Amino acid sequence: MTSTPRWFTDTKPGHSEWYIDRFRTMAAEGADLAGEARLIDAMVPRGAHILDAGCGPGRVGAYLHDAGHRVVGVDVDPELIAAAQADHPGPQWIVADLARLDLGEHGITEPFDAIVCAGNVMVFVAPRTEADVLRALARHLTPDGVIVVGFHTNRTLALADFDAAVADAGLRVEHRFATWDLRAWHPEADFAVTVLRKPSSAP
Repeated sequence: MTSTPRWFTDTKPGHSEWYIDRFRTMAAEGADLAGEARLIDAMVPRGAHILDAGCGPGRVGAYLHDAGHRVVGVDVDPELIAAAQADHPGPQWIVADLARLDLGEHGITEPFDAIVCAGNVMVFVAPRTEADVLRALARHLTPDGVIVVGFHTNRTLALADFDAAVADAGLRVEHRFATWDLRAWHPEADFAVTVLRKPSSAP
C-alpha cells in the first residue's frame, strides 16, 4: 500500500513551520516536553538502541540521546528533520516514510531495543497503511523489543482499527494506558498509549 501521508494532505500550507516554531517556543518557555521519552527511558537498559518513529523536530529522541541512549529518528517531512538536525545534534535523523521503512538502506542494520511512536504519528500516516507501518517497525525490532504508540483515538484512526492493524502486523498488545504518565485505560479515554511486542514465538 503506497499513498501520501495525511501529514501532507490533511494539514494546511505552512503547517510544518508552525509545528516547529510551536515546539521551539514551548521549549524556550520551559514546558515539559519529555513525558513520552521518560516512559521509554524507564523501559529500556542504559545505552539502548532506540528508534523515534515519526520524530518530528526531535524532542523525544533528543531527550533519550541526552539520557545516554543510541537514537535514530525518522520522519517523512524533510522540514521537521532539518529542524531536528539543527536543534538536536547527536542522534541520526533520517527522512523516510514509515510505511516503507528500510533503515538498512541508510546503513543501520542493528535492531532496536525500543521504538517510540509519539505525537499522533499513527493519525498522520497514509490511509490504510497502519498495518504496513507496524510491520515495518516490527522488522527493525529485537525479538524482545517493545513498540510504544500513543495517539488521540477521536481523530482519523479509531482504536478498533488500530488494534486490527496490530493483529495484521503480527504484534500483540501487552499494555494499554490512557496517558503517557500511565493513568489507567478506560473505554471513555480519548487517548491511548499502547505497548506492543512480537509474539514469543516470532523469530
